[in-house]
Formats: sequence, structure tokens, C-alpha cells
Amino acid sequence: MKPNVYFINEVSKEALMKVFLSLNKTLDGKVAVKVHSGEKGNQNFLKPDFWHPIIDYVKGTVVECNTAYKGSRNVTKYHVKLMEEHGWSRKYPVDIMDAEGPDMKLEIPEGKVIQENYVGKNLANYD
Repeated sequence: MKPNVYFINEVSKEALMKVFLSLNKTLDGKVAVKVHSGEKGNQNFLKPDFWHPIIDYVKGTVVECNTAYKGSRNVTKYHVKLMEEHGWSRKYPVDIMDAEGPDMKLEIPEGKVIQENYVGKNLANYD
């Protein structure tokens, strides 16, 4: 089965919301909205206001994970501070999925390359 691909030639919160609504999907329960919070000193990321219509619509929690490389997002306390500096936690509830470990192991028994994957334990808090 081939996946559907959606394209918009306008990068705006209104166009993104239009595409989202065209999916005709209802997200029930506790919804995680994965974003890229942006690196410290970098302004090339979609800011919190861009995501506002969708996050509000699904009543979502903004989720992120710490990085495996050095920087301002590889340690939870610095990542939390960056989320504040970039405006995420001032507007939305934020959850660093892998804060305070341990990771959650997901089994992939039919996996061709990997048979297990590790994700932030807080994934269990979302529907």
C-alpha cells in the first residue's frame, strides 16, 4: 500500500491547518504533538505560534526528546530551559519524553533490520 502524500505550496499556519482538517481524523485521548524545538542560537525552526491552531485543536502536549549529540538539548535541564527560551512552555504543556529514564523498549518482531527500538518512557502517557 502506497502512502498518501500531502503537499502545500504555502507555508503558513492556516495552510497547515487546512491540510490537517482534510484528513478527517479525530484524535481522542491525550495527544502528543512532536515538534523540533530549535537549537540554541538557531532561528530556523517553525516557532510555537505556527503550530498554535493544530495544538489547540487536538488539545495536545508538545513533546520532544533529548538529543544524542552535544548541545542545548542533550540534557533534560538544559532542554527544558531551551523550551522556555524558544517560547514552547510559555504557550503549551511540554513533555521531554526521555527525561529521567529509563527508556521504553518497543518490540519489532517482524523487523527486517531491527527487532527492537528504544523510545522515551513517557510515550506510555499518550493515546
